[in-house]
Amino acid sequence: MTTPPEHPTPTPRERIPIGRAAFLGTIALGAVGVAALSRLGGGVGGLIADAGSAVGASGIVPTSGWRIYNVQDPMPTFDSASYELVVDGAVANPVRLSWADVQATPMEEQVCDFHCVTGWSVYDVTFRGIRPQTLIDLVQPKPSAQHVNFQSLEEPYFDQLTLEQFLLPEVMLAVDMDGAPLTRPHGSPMRLVIPQMYGYKGVKWVGRITFEEEPTLGYWETRGYAADAWVGTDAYR
Repeated sequence: MTTPPEHPTPTPRERIPIGRAAFLGTIALGAVGVAALSRLGGGVGGLIADAGSAVGASGIVPTSGWRIYNVQDPMPTFDSASYELVVDGAVANPVRLSWADVQATPMEEQVCDFHCVTGWSVYDVTFRGIRPQTLIDLVQPKPSAQHVNFQSLEEPYFDQLTLEQFLLPEVMLAVDMDGAPLTRPHGSPMRLVIPQMYGYKGVKWVGRITFEEEPTLGYWETRGYAADAWVGTDAYR
């Protein structure tokens, strides 16, 4: 008998960093704010922390249904002084990019939807980040490199796309969301965005990108999910 896949569950609200501004902002919302969240489908559980790079650095704000997932506590904390994006593997020019290097890399902006395999969606999210082709031009993958691994700072989480999937339109390595830098719960400083697939493919807290010759099952794929997580298909193998 096949064992049902382990399902991702949202991070409980009490485990999301909340500062003084968050508490005051929540009180200010009052009944009207809570009612508005309910109409959006997020309810009170749709509130997220705007933690920045330190616990409690800012407050929480109502969102259109975001739910926060993580597999290890605590969530990774971004330090701009020590962060490096490592891009390596089957490439001619492996690099280690400081945060200043990342910020100096050409970026684009897009508006797209986010769909979770558990059945909820957030629409018209504005992301800004690095396009895959920009990274490919920088490191020059070898012809044998047909897969791309994305390692999260939240070990052991990682996932993989084929090179063809990585080059799909609207795929990016996002550093901003809705006009502001990614917050800690949303994957600061960088997250993979692939609107064509369910959210578990969109690795948060990206710290390493490795071009590989062979396919590898990602974190959720080893727990019963499909490697090709196309939105609208059954992602449970």
